[in-house]
Parts: sequence; structure tokens; C-alpha cells
Amino acid sequence: MSDWNDFNNAQSPTFALIPKGTLVKVRMTIKPGGYNDPAQGWLHGWATRGDTGSVYLNAEFVVLQGEHARKKLWSLIGLSSTKGETWGQMGRGFIKGVLNSAYGLHPEDTSAAAQAGRCIESFGDLDGLVFVGKVDWEKDRDNEDKAVIKVPITADHPQYKELMGAAAPVPARGSLPPPAAQNPTAASASGRPAWAQ
Repeated sequence: MSDWNDFNNAQSPTFALIPKGTLVKVRMTIKPGGYNDPAQGWLHGWATRGDTGSVYLNAEFVVLQGEHARKKLWSLIGLSSTKGETWGQMGRGFIKGVLNSAYGLHPEDTSAAAQAGRCIESFGDLDGLVFVGKVDWEKDRDNEDKAVIKVPITADHPQYKELMGAAAPVPARGSLPPPAAQNPTAASASGRPAWAQ
């Protein structure tokens, strides 16, 4: 019998989590959830509404380089919760950090260019951004550990340049491609959403 008939001596599958605190360069992808709330400026189906009424962005992060290259992590970016404003404010802070990291913006930079770099026209503008993040662990629904990205690493961090290399240039306001060009499920956006103001 060949190895492809008898699997008794095959190695058992193992999956090692990326260690807590590891800094990784990742590409973020937003999985559209089909939820819209025009009053909030959440258009084009990027948001997801959960069973509890919470609204979030379903994000996947692919590590682009280093010993953990090609590994994937998943996190929810909070937009709103029936329990209060905390989760949504945490999500806004995370997105601000992602934009700072992706465009090489110092967190304390208040120049017009930096402020423009922290504005988006659609959640679709976040889809495909490359940034540096810090790995953490949290429990999944089965109470098992899973690796997540909760903290973006920005230009003021001593390892940022080494990990990020050249940051993406800050796009001129209005020069971003329409979301439909980035994701076939999205339509053209108009105006800045209320949550980003």
C-alpha cells in the first residue's frame, strides 16, 4: 500500500498561533455583509448586522512577509452596539489607526494632508489597505484562543519603518477609485459618511 492509500503514519495537523505581541505587515480585506444604514452613512453593503443587533465590519488580515507570511487573522471592527457607544468608538479608533499606519501618518499630525488621509468616502476605501498591526489573542465562540489584530502600529513606533517599508501615499481628497472598482458588490459613494466626520 502507498502513502496515498494508508494514512496511519501521516503527521497529525497542527496549527500554531502567531505569538502575542508580534508585529506583522498585513493586507486587510472587508467581507461585505449586505447591511446598510443610510442615516449613519453606511452604504453599499459593507457592514454586517449580527443577531444581537450589533453592526460591524468583518475583516480578514493576511500577513504579507516574514516567518508568518500568508497566515490569516480575522477580527470584527465595531460600528455600533445595542449595549452602548463603546464598541463603535473602539472601531472608529481602530480605523483611524489603520489609516495612520497605511499612509505613514504620525498620530499627532494635524496638517491638512494628514486630516484628509484620515477621511474615507466609503468603507470600501478600507478594503485592501496594507498596514502594520500588533497580534493579540482572544477567545472564539468555542472558548479556543485565536489570533487577532486589535492595535495598528503607526509611524511613531520605532519598528514601523522596518516593517512597513514605504507607506502608501495619502490619496488626494476625491481621488480614490469608486468602491465599485475595488469590490464588485459596492456601488459609487457620494459624500463622507456621518460616522467619519
